This record gives sequence, structure tokens and C-alpha cells, in this order.
Amino acid sequence: MRLGERTLVMGVLNVTPDSFSDGGVYFNADRAIEHGLEMAAQGADWIDVGGESTRPGSKPIPAEEEFRRVLPVIRGLSSQLRKLRQRAAISIDTTKAEVAEQAVRAGATIINDVSGLRFDPRVADVARRHRTALVLMHLRGRPETMQQGPFARSIWRSLGRALARSVCQALDSGVRRSQLIIDPGMGFGKTRRQNFQILAGLDRLRRFRLPILIGASRKSFVQAVVAGEGLDPSRPRKARANYWALTRSSARELAASRQGLLAGDAAAVVAAILGGAHVVRVHDVAGLIPAVRLADAILQIGARD
Repeated sequence: MRLGERTLVMGVLNVTPDSFSDGGVYFNADRAIEHGLEMAAQGADWIDVGGESTRPGSKPIPAEEEFRRVLPVIRGLSSQLRKLRQRAAISIDTTKAEVAEQAVRAGATIINDVSGLRFDPRVADVARRHRTALVLMHLRGRPETMQQGPFARSIWRSLGRALARSVCQALDSGVRRSQLIIDPGMGFGKTRRQNFQILAGLDRLRRFRLPILIGASRKSFVQAVVAGEGLDPSRPRKARANYWALTRSSARELAASRQGLLAGDAAAVVAAILGGAHVVRVHDVAGLIPAVRLADAILQIGARD
């Protein structure tokens, strides 16, 4: 992948029955493969396949179940992309070394570890041996309890220390710097205000001298502000019921809410790119490509001037 010429788009493909973002619509392998090919045709640079939900309150699943969910999708998607001569890469969204290993053998060329090597340090060994790209994300706590607090008093101190630890751990394991991408983990163990602090100060992550990935798509902190709430919710339980409509499993309801979600996601994508993101992780590739192009055009003009 060539980073820096334009922003790369990472399309999300959740192969889970309880995804907050799509209600389990793509839990069927054939449907998931079809959607992955559709995102590639729409302009996605890579497809991120995940078999374990990391939404707030979710619980881990055994590696065997994760195998069953993701491997048929990665094999089928990899085969079809080659036949169609599509250049989109495939990443495996996992925190387990054994799942990463089998996914790479099935056709994935990127490992996306939301725990930043905290849950299973052996993920770095898989990346080293196969020379895959490795995304290191910042996550406070675990998905099951990450939004219950207590939250970091200084998000930048927490973020800086954790990412530095993850990067050093990867390098010490023999992974090359050219393989690494960092992700501040929007929505993962942060308050609503802290997520916006990260977006507003994204250039502070440039000190790592590594590509930055941002995944704000369909996150509750974006939905809440678009819905008219402030940065500091006074009644989070009531507020959550208002903007977590995506926990529903009805495809019709998801389609009806698409336009409202798209506006917030587009704004977050533009803010991330102008702040220094090299990769944006999105659910609606076709809907957000225009926002990505617009932000890239602004950056190009700024660089020339």
C-alpha cells in the first residue's frame, strides 16, 4: 500500500450476529462475500473482516467460533477479488494469534489488533513471520466493560503511553516499522468529550512517525452530537437509547437511518483526514468516498499553496 498520496478507505465487514453497526446483516458467509466485493467495487482499498464483536458490553468468543465465521469469508473474498482483478487487500480484525495465523493463510495481508497486542502478544510474531501490515489500536480495558469507567483523566497521556508500549512491543518482536499503523481507538474506553479531543488534536500522534488509522464510523459519540446532544451527557442511559438505533436487526430500519448516520460519519471522516489520518475505517464506502475525495482535495491545495 502506498500511503500519503491519498487517504485510503478501509471497508468494514462484520461477520457477527450481534454487530452494533449492521445488526448482523452479513453473518451469512455468502452475503458477507458479496458485500465485500461490493465495497471493493465502490472504491475500498481494503476490506476489514471481523468475526468477534467489540461493541460496548460484548463478550469474547472462542477461537474455534471465530475460525468458523471468518475463514470461509476470507477464502471466498480473496478468491473472487483475484478473479475480478480487484486490488483491494483483506485484513483480519482479531486479537488472537491463532485466528490471525489462519486468516493470513486464507488470504488476509493485514492484521488489525484492537487490543494493541495486550490480549495476545503472539499476534506480533504472526505479523513478523508473514510480513503483514499490523494495526495497533488503543483500547482501555476490555470491550465488555470499557464504557463503564473509570475513564482516563488525561486521554493524551493514556493514549501516548499505551501506543508507545504497543509499538515498542511490536518492534521488539521483530516487526518492521514499515509494517505498523496506529489507531487511537475512537469509542474504545473513552468519554464522548475525549473522542472529540482526539479528533481535534490528531496531529499530536504524528510524533510516532507512523501512519494513522481512524475509525469513527457509526460510533455513538458521533451519533449523539448529530442528534443534538452536548459533549458531556448528563443522563447517558437515556441518551444511549436515543442514538443506538443500530442495535436493531431490521434491514429496513437500518436503511431508514442511513442518511442520518451518513451526515455525521462524513463530517468525522473529513475532520480525521484534515487532522492527519492516512486511513479511514468506514461502513458505508459508497456514501463516504465523496467526503474522502473532498478532504484530499483540500489537503492537496494546502500543500501546493
